[in-house]
Amino acid sequence: MMTREAGELQLLAVLTLPGVEGSVRHARLFVRDTLVPGRLSPGDELLDDVTLVVDEFAANCVRHTASGRGGRFHVALWAGDGVLRAEVSDDGAGGKRPEPRDAQDAENGRGLQIVAALASRWGHRPDGPRTTVWAEFTTRVRC
Repeated sequence: MMTREAGELQLLAVLTLPGVEGSVRHARLFVRDTLVPGRLSPGDELLDDVTLVVDEFAANCVRHTASGRGGRFHVALWAGDGVLRAEVSDDGAGGKRPEPRDAQDAENGRGLQIVAALASRWGHRPDGPRTTVWAEFTTRVRC
């Protein structure tokens, strides 16, 4: 069980996917299949937010890490009192960690800014060469 400042989180589910572009769609479906119907309704804005953030994290895994060069990545969903947490773990990027870019006028590079706008908080943690990127969302749902 994961511990966080406001209490403990329980693991809802984990999915391991190959590091290919088509897996990003499966990551989105995994979020919806895990959170609906037990925790969120299909039209819930929070469901859309969590799904979009996992989409961004998964796409970044495939584009920018060893996961997208023959590796794999893991998507985990956690819940606790008043919080949902989504995590995506990659196979590593040579020690590089995710950083939001100042790309307001660019056609790409704004994904982590969107994550910051949607999530209550987000961050990343190293696990050896791997990186886990996480985002938390405030909810009325109790674990």
